[in-house]
Amino acid sequence: MRIIKSAKFTGENAWDAMDVDEIDGATVRLHWTDKPYKWHVNDGPEVFVVLDGTVNMHTRDHAGEKIWTLSVGDIFHAEAGDEHVAHPDGPARILVIERAGSI
Repeated sequence: MRIIKSAKFTGENAWDAMDVDEIDGATVRLHWTDKPYKWHVNDGPEVFVVLDGTVNMHTRDHAGEKIWTLSVGDIFHAEAGDEHVAHPDGPARILVIERAGSI
């Protein structure tokens, strides 16, 4: 057993992560970042939970690009094939659950 104080977790580089666990082929990671990620498409579903800070989640589909502002406690769920990129507004801590080996 362990307790993780997510508010104290920081990284040296954007998107540094602490591996919390791997459960039935899915990874659970705590990320710290202060810079955008990159546009990507996961090969499976992704659950993205904002624990600290604000994140602007950009999504693209046949209708174009949308930006969703996520605050503490908000959850973004992407299905396999959903194109997206996270842009934090300042430092942010995020819990991400996704298939092991996913981008």
